[in-house]
Amino acid sequence: MTDTLTVRPAGPGDAADICALLNAVDVIEIGRPETDLGSVEADLHHPLVHLATDSWLALQGGRPVAYALVRADSGPGRVDGDHYVLPGHTWAAVRLLELMEIRARRMAGADRGAVLRIQLNAEPALHPGVLARRGYRTVRRHQVMTRPLDRSGDPAPRPPAGLTLRHCGTDEADRRRAHALVEETFAAHFGHVERAYEPWLDHLDARGLDWTLVWIAALPARGDVAVLLTRDDHTGMGWISHLGVREDVRERGIGGFLLRHAFAVYAGRCRNTVGLGVDTGNETGALALYEAHGMRPHYALDTWELGLHPQG
Repeated sequence: MTDTLTVRPAGPGDAADICALLNAVDVIEIGRPETDLGSVEADLHHPLVHLATDSWLALQGGRPVAYALVRADSGPGRVDGDHYVLPGHTWAAVRLLELMEIRARRMAGADRGAVLRIQLNAEPALHPGVLARRGYRTVRRHQVMTRPLDRSGDPAPRPPAGLTLRHCGTDEADRRRAHALVEETFAAHFGHVERAYEPWLDHLDARGLDWTLVWIAALPARGDVAVLLTRDDHTGMGWISHLGVREDVRERGIGGFLLRHAFAVYAGRCRNTVGLGVDTGNETGALALYEAHGMRPHYALDTWELGLHPQG
């Protein structure tokens, strides 16, 4: 007898089961588990996510086989979603997509240009045809890149002339300045949404961030010119979340210096790998910079987009 499929909202108590499901999907898609329990808990506790209406967990025989969540924290006209499913459970995948789309339309209201965006592995457990048949299309590709670290091979780099570096671990004003630099240097990036400081912290799950691993770079007469935001709370690797250099001081070696600084710091923290995500369509030369510093593709992510109110 086939076990009945049930769908219900997710709850905080489901975090461990959801994490196990996502890691099972990780193994299928990228060959190893890389989802941390903390990241799942952060999603389930996000202040703008109402689990009763914005999340779904599909279970078969009491075992989670699919999970989805939507959130509208990216401003008017855009709803972002997460969707995970084990192979062989297409019906569950489609049902959760239906529920996501219904909820996203309600979130978007009457905005005729509103879209739902879902980011999936470029070789997903979910067959891409399921999305294409529902009207989704790919609009962007991001690459997750990694690099091995070695304490002896990754010494602290020499900064460009005049450049100074300070961490944000002691001064709240520096944390707010780091936020401002992220907003400025990422303003033109695909999908970037301008956020005030407090919502930005929630979006990044940065309330418990180790701010000594966030740095601001400054130049004489130019002030603060770059920001490096990293985190050491991922199980599998150190993570470079944001590396941004002001447009007026690019091509001076600042980005490369900050990258090598991160390598040295995380090698010193006994990490054997560091990773980051990069938009392959980025026009600032970020992908080439990372490749030149020994970072290599780990896996790719495609952004799928659905118009919530298609024009007839």
